[in-house]
Parts: sequence; structure tokens; C-alpha cells
Amino acid sequence: MKPTRKTRAPDAAWCARRSASGFFLLLAVAVLVSGCARYSAYNVGHTAILQAQQEIPESQLLDVAVAPFASAQTKGGDEDAQPDIRKAEGNFMAVHLKDTLQRSAQWGAVRVVPSSDNSMDLQVRGKILESNGERLAVEIEATDATGRRWLKKIYAAEAGEGSFSGNRPGEKDVFQDLYNAIANDLAQYRIKLTPEQIVNIRTVAQLKFARDFAPDAFSGYLADGPKGQLTVNRLPAPGDTMMQRLMQIREREYMYLDTLNGYYDNFYARMWPSYENWRQLNREERIARRRVQRQAVTRQLLGALMVAGAIAMGVSDVDNTGALQTSMIIVGTQVFVNGINISHEARIHSDAIRELGDTFGSEMQPVVMDLEGRQVELTGSAKEQFEKWKDLLRRIYRAETGFVEETPAAPAKP
Repeated sequence: MKPTRKTRAPDAAWCARRSASGFFLLLAVAVLVSGCARYSAYNVGHTAILQAQQEIPESQLLDVAVAPFASAQTKGGDEDAQPDIRKAEGNFMAVHLKDTLQRSAQWGAVRVVPSSDNSMDLQVRGKILESNGERLAVEIEATDATGRRWLKKIYAAEAGEGSFSGNRPGEKDVFQDLYNAIANDLAQYRIKLTPEQIVNIRTVAQLKFARDFAPDAFSGYLADGPKGQLTVNRLPAPGDTMMQRLMQIREREYMYLDTLNGYYDNFYARMWPSYENWRQLNREERIARRRVQRQAVTRQLLGALMVAGAIAMGVSDVDNTGALQTSMIIVGTQVFVNGINISHEARIHSDAIRELGDTFGSEMQPVVMDLEGRQVELTGSAKEQFEKWKDLLRRIYRAETGFVEETPAAPAKP
């Protein structure tokens, strides 16, 4: 008859040790699997700009309006971003994209426009999803005057070790490959259009401008086509005086935008040295913070495993483990606490990043311009000023033509 092994009913201390062991094991697993989700993006590698190989006829050129980039907060975005930096970056990126498109020689006039204007041949709008000196991610949407969407795509790129050398304002940015990729995608779409489609886009843009200024006179010239895109229903008669005056008004708007773009360019030039320095330091701080965080995670994991192992030894009733168990718990706890202290050091790096952002934001105050007695604030009120300018042009048009919009008659009183 085999001797039976006596078993001992678990007491409260045994259960507590087992629970503690489980806690530290779960903590170790949590440290290992912790991470952050990122959005889906096209990651840009080395990209050369696609330049036109021959001069494009004027009738086949499309004018481009680039709006200042907006800011979008996403789950994978940059938690260290600040509103004042984002506003400055929005203007900076719009100007640099404009310069990149111009260098491609694929377009007519390329301008930064304070707000979306659907009477432009092609509108390009961007959102900053992440920008921290180390990584840039933007969402780009491009739509022509007919309402046809050319693209809606997220571009992302990372700055390497040598990305901050050899850069030149208006020519080469830290993330120049990303700007080149955007310009190339737009150029590839344009190349696929037929000459008739390009002429149609230009015509629709002109008629939309005319309809905006004289809706009663030009409301029937455009019609809704398939997929919600506008089509030309009829054209003004050759030599139509009203259309000629409107095209003159449009030229005045272009002159205003050219003047405004001079101020955007000045803002961009002033911003360049501080922004370049801020991005480089920000990148270095983020790399240092990540290195410290990895050290903290490693030590916290090691400490948690040591404590869990020591407690497990106590649960298994192995003889002569008291001294070893106590030592493992003490050492493991010290390692774990040391990891927490390193995490505090990582927070110091985060604070340094925010301090750099504050310094940059204070240097990049809004640029105020004076145009014919009107002040325009590029980062704040440029959009409002642009709308006021268009309203002024409408009043000039009505004064020159004597055109008065029809207003609905008031209901007769009983």
C-alpha cells in the first residue's frame, strides 16, 4: 500500500502571496504589451520631384490655391503639440507646399489663400496629424472647380540623422520628400486629364466666380452633373461686357492675393531659422525621452519578475528559501522603484519639449500687414480680411456696372 501524501489547506498568507505573485506577473505583461495605435498612412521614402519636361501651354495650366493647414487631433497624433505652434506650422507648410508645386513647373499660378475658395481651378487643403521634428504626418485633400476630388491621402515621413543639414528655405525642407510626394501625386493626376477636361475646369472656375458676384445673371450657366460635379450648361456670348468686367474684378483679386502672398513669404522666411532649430531640438529630446522610457520599462519588468519569482518560491514551499526570497523581493522592489524614477526623468524631457514649444510660439507672433489702409493678421484674421476684400470687390463691381441684385419683395400687409 502506497503512503499517502499529506496536503495542507491553503491559509490566508499563502493566498495573499499567490495573489501578489499574480499581480506582479500581470504587471510585467502589461509593461510588455503597452504601446500606442497609429493611423494608417503612406510612409514616404526618398522621393525626387516630378518636373515638367517641356513648357505647358497657357491654356492647359491650372491655377492652384493652397489653404493654410488645419490641425487635427488624432489617437496617434503628437500629444506635445500646442495651438500656437500648430497655427504657425499651418502657414509654414502651406507656403512650402506652394514653393514645391511652383518648382515642379506643372501649374499656373500657385498661391496661398487664407480660406477655401471654390472658384479656384484647384484647391489643396491639408491637416497636420503629427509634427514633432522627428515625424511629420499630414492629410491632403485636393478638389478641382467642378467638385471632382483628385486625392485624399495621409502622407507620413520621419527625419533621419542627417535630415537637418543642407536645407534651404523654399527649396529643401527636413521633410522635403513628403512635399515632393504630394506634388508628384497632383501632377500625375493632372497629366491623366485630357485637354478638354482641363479647359472645362478653367471654364467652370470662371463661371463660379461670375455666379458668386452676379448670381441672378449667371445662375443658369452651370448645372449639376454626374456624381455631384458641375458641368457647363451654357457660355456667355463672345464679348459679353458683364463677363469682361467680372474677369477684371478677378484680376484685382489675384493682385490682392499676390500681395498677401508676399506677406506669407516674409512670415515663412522669418519663421525658418527658429522653426528649424525647434524641430531639431525637439527630435533630440524625443529620442532621449524614448531611450529613458525603454530603460524604465526594462527595469520595471525585471523588478516585477524578480518579486513575482520570489513570491512564487514561497508558495511552492521549497525549503531554505527564506533568505533568497527576501533578497529577491528587496532587490526586485529596488529595481522596480528605480524604473519609476527613470520614468520621472522621461517626464523632464517632455517638459523640455513643451518649454521649447513655448519659446518658439512666443517668437512666432502673428504677422500683421497693412494693405490700402486695412490691417491683415496672417495667423488670425487673414481669412476674415479676405472675405471683406471680396465683399469690397462686389461693391466695386456694382458701382461700376450699376448692377443691383434682386431681392424678394416683402409680403403685403393685410
